[in-house]
Amino acid sequence: MTTETQSYYYGTGKRKTAIAQVRLYPGGDSITVNGKALKVAFPWPAWQIRAQEPFEVTALQGRFAVMAKVHGGGIPAQADAVRHGIARALLVADPALRKTLRQHGMLTRDARKKESKKYGLKGARRAPQYTKR
Repeated sequence: MTTETQSYYYGTGKRKTAIAQVRLYPGGDSITVNGKALKVAFPWPAWQIRAQEPFEVTALQGRFAVMAKVHGGGIPAQADAVRHGIARALLVADPALRKTLRQHGMLTRDARKKESKKYGLKGARRAPQYTKR
């Protein structure tokens, strides 16, 4: 994806219904999500750590500026989508990182989603209460 005219690396991350479009720009250290700083977009420290995990695993903190657009899902799923997108963009930037990212499970898309409600039931699996008499 990199050419002479393109100065960033791109990756798409997904989790549940959240989709993140991530761009990595070499030579920066800021992380922006939907035009906001990371600490504003993901207020809990656990979400911030989750989003920055690919950089910690590959020891590339402070080498890339991240601009991410995320839509759908809740805040925790969006943090995981950004994590997935950063990992994929790092892979485009340096294919040698595949083994490290794969070992930490960052390239595998988490396919778990909410199970849909079934007719005749109160939820996905919850049945109406049984009465004997």
